[in-house]
Amino acid sequence: MPGVENFSLYLISAIIFVLTPGIDTIFILNKSLTKGKKSGIYSSLGICSGILVHTTFAALGLSIILAQSAIAFSLIKYLGAAYLIYIGLKALFSKKETLNFKEQSLETESVWASFRSGVITNVFNPKVALFFLSFFPQFISKTNTDSALPFFILGFTYAGLGIIWCFILAYFSSLFSNKLKKNEKFNFWLNKTSSAIYILMGLKIAMTKK
Repeated sequence: MPGVENFSLYLISAIIFVLTPGIDTIFILNKSLTKGKKSGIYSSLGICSGILVHTTFAALGLSIILAQSAIAFSLIKYLGAAYLIYIGLKALFSKKETLNFKEQSLETESVWASFRSGVITNVFNPKVALFFLSFFPQFISKTNTDSALPFFILGFTYAGLGIIWCFILAYFSSLFSNKLKKNEKFNFWLNKTSSAIYILMGLKIAMTKK
């Protein structure tokens, strides 16, 4: 492939990284279990769109700004953390989660809301940008480091692997939730646990260091 070296090694490495549990994995599992398969799938699409955003930043050299600027790094970090904590607190104190379970459906979130939350969660995680900035150049020819094409080839490959794995997670976790969604007590504690997980993910990002 133009500008790309050791693509087979990159493919193996990317698969390992994709399968390694992280914030994106927890986010998709959380969405699928609490909101259903559709929400999990569109959250997955959002996360993989975020990967393409980071790929574009890396290709244009914008990720270097994030790596070198403490202010830019902190700004992105705290925006992402604040968003996740906001989602968690909103769900935690929502009356819909604690009252009238019979009228509550797991698949209540719009596809746009699920997609948007996936994009924001990924884009505002500075560790993803720094990861791509350090990972991609290892597989780009030294004569093509100034070209955007190799970055996009590697980025789209990574996103493709990611979407396959994310869809698998969303599908199987939603099957699990469908069997338990009629259990009112379980539904109640699932929503509360889900809220806590969002808050913890936000705090984890907030405490991220370069």
